[in-house]
Amino acid sequence: MGHSFCGRRRRTIAAAAVILGGGLLLVPSPLTAQRVLTGKAAVEADWTKDAPGVRHKITIHDLPAPYATESVNNGPNKVERPDGAQLQVPAGFRIEQYAAGLRNPRYLLTAPNGDIFVTESRADMIKVLRDTDGDGKPNVTETFTESGLNDPFGIAFYPPGPEPQYLYVANTDGVVRFPYVNGDLVARGPVEKLGAELSGGGLLRGGGHWTRDITFSPDGSKMYVSIGSLSNVSDDEDEENRARIFEFNPDGTGQKVFAWGVRNAVGIKFRPGTNDLWMSVNERDELGDGLVPDYISRVEPGGFYGWPWYYLGKNQDPRHKGKKPELADKVLVPDVLVQSHSASLNLTFYDGDQFPSEYKGDIFTAFHGSWNRTRRTGYKIVRVPFEKNGKPRGDYEDFVTGFVTPEGDVWGRPVGVTVAQDGSLLFSEDGNRTIWRVTYEKPEPSPAEKTK
Repeated sequence: MGHSFCGRRRRTIAAAAVILGGGLLLVPSPLTAQRVLTGKAAVEADWTKDAPGVRHKITIHDLPAPYATESVNNGPNKVERPDGAQLQVPAGFRIEQYAAGLRNPRYLLTAPNGDIFVTESRADMIKVLRDTDGDGKPNVTETFTESGLNDPFGIAFYPPGPEPQYLYVANTDGVVRFPYVNGDLVARGPVEKLGAELSGGGLLRGGGHWTRDITFSPDGSKMYVSIGSLSNVSDDEDEENRARIFEFNPDGTGQKVFAWGVRNAVGIKFRPGTNDLWMSVNERDELGDGLVPDYISRVEPGGFYGWPWYYLGKNQDPRHKGKKPELADKVLVPDVLVQSHSASLNLTFYDGDQFPSEYKGDIFTAFHGSWNRTRRTGYKIVRVPFEKNGKPRGDYEDFVTGFVTPEGDVWGRPVGVTVAQDGSLLFSEDGNRTIWRVTYEKPEPSPAEKTK
């Protein structure tokens, strides 16, 4: 069956579907209990502990002291996909390459008619992928637009629902929109800039953390835009109106700060069936391997999340010792803490019908990986499970792993994630410029079950 990079890890999971070369293999392994990493083990784990189904749970009580380890500059050594490199997914799932040869594919969005929109951020382009023959891969690729774009990232249809009229695009320096009707492969009209504050370097200006995400409230009455900080941890005047999630009217008027002290919310989405906005956040660097955890959390309206003076409650950043004591008791603790320097990027809620029912309403998010850690972490897709009461369980599970070689080289860096019309999960990675598709196949009943 070929060489496996992760043979020992595969044996801890009931089964793993893996990609080998250009083909697909389903690799069974003995049924064992799910592994859970908690406490210090969860904080310090690296990619060698990753495998589908492995759970990670980190709490504020597990945090090391600032500078417990040296801050390092250890950016990923990106390589082409090695011969025999495999991706692992949980039992019953399959993974295959969906598209390749894209230019910096980042954000993914599923249109109401099933088309997949892709922002090629550094190329200043938005592509549309369409599967017309039902084989699970696109056979039509069109450039929707390459005008009016400046490092585009987040995209959203408006109004929400089956008949949108616009595609909104969050550039690094503002929000623009294009007229859209279901099935359009090319923008049917010119770009429209939204308001002075939302275009041309106003409120949303470039520099520093350049990605901007965008989403609309379920009823379409409000628009939300995230903007990351300019710096790692500065509080000077250049950070005015940065590290925030803003609320607007859909035309760009009515600016309001919805949440602040949020260093870099790369993904924001409403949980289906609720009015709860959720975010996926990159926290600060240079405090050591174990600080500060990234996080995934419901956004408390008007909430303060600490940056740059505090983190995860009243923990003060030592680089701002003694500053802003009046804010210490106002810092919110996020719902789910993620291993430091994972670089959690885009997120989506699973609202399809293909995966097992327990996945419904759960979050999938992409970990891009970071430079500020001695041993690699991230470079995977994870699941954040929710309880029946609508609250997250508090941990997260590895879902797609295998982008890091045994030597620690990296051949894929996940970014965007979306649920396709058929219920499969698609995610982009900009290391080797590809998109991948994860599907679930209901297991065949046993002979005993067939006779019942």
